[in-house]
Amino acid sequence: MANREPLDHVVAGAGPGLVLIHGTGADATSNWGALIDAMRDRYTVVAPNLPGAGATPVDPAPIDLDSLADRVVSTARTAGLERFHLVGHSVGAAVATAVAARHPAAVTSLVLHAGWVRTTPREAFMFDLWARLLRTDPALLARQLILTAMGPGLLGPLDDAQFAELAEGFAAMLDERILGQIELDTRIDLCDAVGRITAPTLVLASADDQIIPPHHQRELAAAIHQADYLQVPGGHGLPFEDPVRFFSIIAEHVDRRQAQGQG
Repeated sequence: MANREPLDHVVAGAGPGLVLIHGTGADATSNWGALIDAMRDRYTVVAPNLPGAGATPVDPAPIDLDSLADRVVSTARTAGLERFHLVGHSVGAAVATAVAARHPAAVTSLVLHAGWVRTTPREAFMFDLWARLLRTDPALLARQLILTAMGPGLLGPLDDAQFAELAEGFAAMLDERILGQIELDTRIDLCDAVGRITAPTLVLASADDQIIPPHHQRELAAAIHQADYLQVPGGHGLPFEDPVRFFSIIAEHVDRRQAQGQG
């Protein structure tokens, strides 16, 4: 039987709904803390923790994307939201895409950063490497992620001590509870879902993304009716390397769509 129980989540503020879905290996607070603080004065912000993050238990079976999408909606309704703006980063963008396709009446607008339609062999190979490194030496995975998730604008000026500090911080976030999220990454297939999205959508790409390169975001935008495409400098980890730019783009989109809906 599909699990539709609400996820552990952060909720803050009051007003129209805004749901934020984090990426692999992050959690609600690390991915979205600054945006929650910035938006809580005018939105009810709900940020779920995916299985293996926060207090959400690891799924005993492989994560089912459709069931997870239903759990996101259940989580929003637990917080009193029937409709909401929806934002996702990385695998959170894949989950948000599934939510918008399965529950179109619930989604006011959609922002997808570093999303993709279908995992190709190249990405599956990379995600398998993540899982192998996580099981054997998380410190090595931390180093690999730094070099692929962060853009040259962040990494270029760093000295040896700063690289070591960054690696230590990444390693501290990694544990085997996220293996289920990585496994889900290997088999994303939203080819049938993207055409069912009706919410006005912003697809956001980072120009230097080496994990989910921009051609995936262009494909995603082309497949979604009413989707705008925006590419900005930075890497896959844009929420962490340039939060001011990242969160301002999201806030502008959500505020504009909210104002249009009231007009």
